[in-house]
Amino acid sequence: MAGLSLQHPLAFSFGILGNIISFMTYLAPLPTFYRIYKSKSTEGFQSVPYVVSLFSAMLWIYYALLKSDECLLITINSAGCVIETLYIVIYLAYAPKKAKLFTAKILLLLNVGVFGLILLLTLLLSAGQHRVIILGWVCVGFSVSVFVAPLSIIRQVVRTRSVEFMPFSLSLSLTVSAVVWFLYGLLIKDKYVALPNVLGFIFGVIQMGLYAIYRNATPRVPAKEVADDDKEDMVVKVPEHVVTIAKLGEPAVELKTHEVRPAMATPTADAGPENDKAVANKQENGTVPGKGSNTDQV
Repeated sequence: MAGLSLQHPLAFSFGILGNIISFMTYLAPLPTFYRIYKSKSTEGFQSVPYVVSLFSAMLWIYYALLKSDECLLITINSAGCVIETLYIVIYLAYAPKKAKLFTAKILLLLNVGVFGLILLLTLLLSAGQHRVIILGWVCVGFSVSVFVAPLSIIRQVVRTRSVEFMPFSLSLSLTVSAVVWFLYGLLIKDKYVALPNVLGFIFGVIQMGLYAIYRNATPRVPAKEVADDDKEDMVVKVPEHVVTIAKLGEPAVELKTHEVRPAMATPTADAGPENDKAVANKQENGTVPGKGSNTDQV
């Protein structure tokens, strides 16, 4: 087995180092997903890079099994499948409904439909070394897509001027991992392993450069969010006022309204001894509400 052969001790060393670095790279997003778990929200985080990375790991396992001498590729990509699956499960648990549907569609299309189609076609339409060559180029193509997938994160960093969702440790790990796996593929003379990591190194350097530019920048709020906040600020809430309406012989009823109109004064008869006596008599009979009785109050 070339991956473990003593004839390639340097290649074996780079393979082991590549496994360690790649495993650390898989674990790099853990703080982000822990924050998602604690806040119960994906906070606009994208799932596409992790779905594509899972698909790429599945392809490399298939390639390594066909070639039968790439044990080190099997170990790291198996670990990658497990870790990426856990990330996607956490994302689906806390993502909004629209994001959940989008992620589910990509999973079904890519990891079930496309992978199943590749598996079927390579088994039926090719054999032996020819099958390994075809699958090798397929792996190169989708490994490139893994490195291109973070473009969505790069775009978000440039748009928001925030590196919150692009940890420096992840960018550094991707860059170093690309260098190590390139040297591993070069030493075992496997161009399908070496070629994609050239692009991986380039994108890793770009991400680290963006981190250096925007790490101390003031985050920019997207225009849509600003518009929504402005709409909320334009809504003026009128304080509620309580108006007590009472009828003779009935308990007072409180109605809530947002508009208060001045109460009109009710004309009363001229004060005088006769009027005072009449009022006193009516109060005793209960026909006229006296002081302290239920009256219309505003």
